[in-house]
Amino acid sequence: MSEQTELKRTMTLIPAISTVMGTVIGAGVFFKASGVATATGNANMSIFVWALGGLITLAAGLTGAELAAAIPETGGMLVYIERAYGKMMSYLLGWAQVIVYFPASIAAKGIIFGTQVVNLFHLSVNYTVPAGIAAVGSVFLINLLGSKVAGQFQAITLFFKLIPLALIIIFGLLQPGGVEVSFFPIHAGAHTDGFLTGLGAGLLATMYAYDGWIHVGNIAGELKNPSRDLPRAIAGGLFGIMIIYLLVNFVFLHTLPINAIAGNETTAMDVADKIFGHLGGKLITIGILVSIYGTLNGYTMTGMRLPYAMALENDLPFSKHLVKLNRYQIPYIAGIFQLVLSIALMFVGGFDLLTDMLIFVIWMFYTLVFVAVIKLRHTEPELARPYKVPLYPVIPIIAILGGVFILVMTLLSNFWLAMTGIGLTLIGLPVYFWMQHKNKVN
Repeated sequence: MSEQTELKRTMTLIPAISTVMGTVIGAGVFFKASGVATATGNANMSIFVWALGGLITLAAGLTGAELAAAIPETGGMLVYIERAYGKMMSYLLGWAQVIVYFPASIAAKGIIFGTQVVNLFHLSVNYTVPAGIAAVGSVFLINLLGSKVAGQFQAITLFFKLIPLALIIIFGLLQPGGVEVSFFPIHAGAHTDGFLTGLGAGLLATMYAYDGWIHVGNIAGELKNPSRDLPRAIAGGLFGIMIIYLLVNFVFLHTLPINAIAGNETTAMDVADKIFGHLGGKLITIGILVSIYGTLNGYTMTGMRLPYAMALENDLPFSKHLVKLNRYQIPYIAGIFQLVLSIALMFVGGFDLLTDMLIFVIWMFYTLVFVAVIKLRHTEPELARPYKVPLYPVIPIIAILGGVFILVMTLLSNFWLAMTGIGLTLIGLPVYFWMQHKNKVN
């Protein structure tokens, strides 16, 4: 056993930073510029919101990693929540991920994939959802072939995340650009609902692009020196992501006026056209499509295993069906369930609506994780912590305040979206009590 542990602890700082960056960077950086621009109304506040979102994410990553290193168990956040708050809260998180987070993530990526296909081939907008369904359905079929095939596919598409980003940044910064971007003074645009509302809505939008930080603590078990290198990897990786996002958005704002970005889900494609010309823009767009497709694969692969894991504990209705595996040991019924939910959500809302709802829901639980770090310091002081949050309790408090701000401002600026997310989550309570009762009777 000790020999296996030694073999695992081979990761040094640079590969760890690369892992952090590869985990977080996804499709959001290409498509959330429009939501941020709509919320803020001008370039200086857009850049400020991307920077603030990065700093909150940095505090979140450094805080959440303490529990990931101390409780390195399969299930991640589900385990931390149960340890700090009990089974019922953990169940609500699992339910929210099964019903909202993963299906909405997949649906949103399907919609944005369809939007890019329609614009790339100059098709009618009526083909947006069918193209998205084709993408979501084909990724599901790839996953049915087994985790090895899905994992290899994920590794191949990882490069396509970075190529369009690198090309847009390098050539975009070299291009003269047609729009002047000032960083100060920071204020909301004339047609927004004010500074605080714009800040809250803008932050919610950026958090989709930064989402994925919760998983970065999982590398703790592979690091040679986790107490030294984990905070460096998280800080270095997330700071690097923030710089990339700021540069990409600076290029967007320097290339197109703010009113051409606000509400425009093809901003990345339009910017690529301006920088590289029509053919070059199309090639960049194809790279972005591959990036979205790869991200879809990652969420499909992870998401279908969650209802399966809950069904193994008989925590969901129809658990005996959800645990069924195909010949490649894939939980195909759980996958079909996720696919149906995802397709249904594609007809319910657009990209920004779905992503804002899923981020609001998941940040309710992220904020509980930050509080759990402080709570468990008091209730379980003897717990071995190979890594502790630096500058405790300042960084956890920053993460908590950031989470509370995002949640409160969403409630104030988009009340019904927030209530829909809360309502879908709370439906899990009667299901939890019913399944608890049913399991006791059986």
